[in-house]
Amino acid sequence: GAGRVVGREIIEEHTQACIDAGLLISGTNAEVMPGQWEFQIGPGDALTVSDHMHVARWLLHRIAEDYDVVISFDAKPMKGDWNGAGAHTNFSTKAMREGYPAIIEACEKLGTRVLEHVENYGDDIQSRLTGKHETAPWNKYSYGVSNRGASVRIPWQVARDQKGYAEDRRPNANVDPYTVTRLILETVCG
Repeated sequence: GAGRVVGREIIEEHTQACIDAGLLISGTNAEVMPGQWEFQIGPGDALTVSDHMHVARWLLHRIAEDYDVVISFDAKPMKGDWNGAGAHTNFSTKAMREGYPAIIEACEKLGTRVLEHVENYGDDIQSRLTGKHETAPWNKYSYGVSNRGASVRIPWQVARDQKGYAEDRRPNANVDPYTVTRLILETVCG
């Protein structure tokens, strides 16, 4: 509420700028740490979402200048007992959207290349993926239904419907989205 939310005017202006630019922005929300916000790009194909993420980040930096605010995509913008900043990445294949066994198979495949993924999921990932603050430890892989402490989360609605998508919760906010989508595609579809 009033007096407790910091930066709402920036995120609202950013959302409108993304809409005006034709970007696939699909939502925003305040995060745990004061002044920390999240925006979602998608759904769309991997290349389009990655392109739109780069433009959306640029727009956010430009809009923040008007408010004399500096944007940080650091993995852990505030040291201490705070959540970090992630780029949770939702993904699906046609088979995942048609049946639950393909979702489990995708999650299992992601567990075969853990270090390759986390080493390329953004700078300073070990400071964020500690096993605390809704994260799994950077060096341990897990997946589960409605589990925000897992490396990969299967939303409860997906488990109920027996089809849909999964969310890789490991990428940092500072990650290159092209790298994340490439690694997921290679691992799940390769």
